[in-house]
Amino acid sequence: MKLKDNPVYKKFIKHKLAIMGLMVIAVLYFLAVFADFLAPYPYDLQTRELFYQPPHKVHFIDRDSKILIRPYIYPYKLTDMMLNTYEEDKSVKVYIKFFTRSHEHKLLGFIPTRIRFFGVPEPYRVFIFGSDYLGRCTFSRLLYGSRISLSIGLIGDFIAFSIGILVGGIAGYFGGKTDNVIMRVTEIIMSFPSMYLIFALRAGFPPDISSVMVFLLITVILSFAGWAGMARIIRGMVLSIREEEFILGAKALGAGDMRIIVRHIIPNTLSYIIVSVTLSIPSYIIGEAALSVMGLGIQEPFPSWGNMLSAARDLRVLTQFSWILVPALAIFITVLSFNFVGDGLRDAVDPNRKKI
Repeated sequence: MKLKDNPVYKKFIKHKLAIMGLMVIAVLYFLAVFADFLAPYPYDLQTRELFYQPPHKVHFIDRDSKILIRPYIYPYKLTDMMLNTYEEDKSVKVYIKFFTRSHEHKLLGFIPTRIRFFGVPEPYRVFIFGSDYLGRCTFSRLLYGSRISLSIGLIGDFIAFSIGILVGGIAGYFGGKTDNVIMRVTEIIMSFPSMYLIFALRAGFPPDISSVMVFLLITVILSFAGWAGMARIIRGMVLSIREEEFILGAKALGAGDMRIIVRHIIPNTLSYIIVSVTLSIPSYIIGEAALSVMGLGIQEPFPSWGNMLSAARDLRVLTQFSWILVPALAIFITVLSFNFVGDGLRDAVDPNRKKI
């Protein structure tokens, strides 16, 4: 059957919000993959004299001739150091250059190059989303941070669902004492509030470990807190599937138990699994953000959307420099897009769900 003839596909493409969400997600992951090229500066480049500089206004039309020209900005100059107020110096035009040579980076992680998508001549800086307290480009850090915030959902979901599907499949298929033992363990894990469990597990690790290890540990912690619920649901589905005729036929032909679970039972739960994966990814993104905001997640200078928001804990900073909330907007858009896609998939795979 061709994809365009698949009834699930036909229903899904009619869900406008799901398609819009899928397009947004595709753009976000594209930005994450090519962050080195699209970001004008490295994530750790500091220009401390430009701390908390507001976002630059990009101009496309010349003020005098009123004609469309290549984009430019006016550099900011500090007018009040106590209040951190800036104003545009309109006596200077700084033109934005595309495919410009700048700081060296590795495209896709292994291709060394100095070409970046856009930038301005030294010693000027272009801050599309302003700068932080160390004069680092918020836009660049947002792109680099998307790699952590977006990948942790995929990796964490993969680990949690792999464990949950396997454990739930074994419990539902074998039943009896095996089922009782496994379900009691999952109920113990589920009895703890997930966020407090995450905080407790993270606090048990030393604070001076590398950011790579922090990323891996956070992924494992979030996965540990999420697999039990999936295991219970899969176990309930397997209890009904194991009595189907095709399962009994596989047993009669001498198929082993694990082969039946992996090749016959789990594939019949895929429609639910796909929808659940899509809907649960946002919880991993929010979980990482919560840990990072509290200082228990990704550590500086490596950016994630969560630790970029840690500056918002200061009320003065939050009220005066509102552009630091850009990562919160990115989290909101990402979570909303995944929920739209999940809703679309749920409507498409559920034959009993009617449009209201």
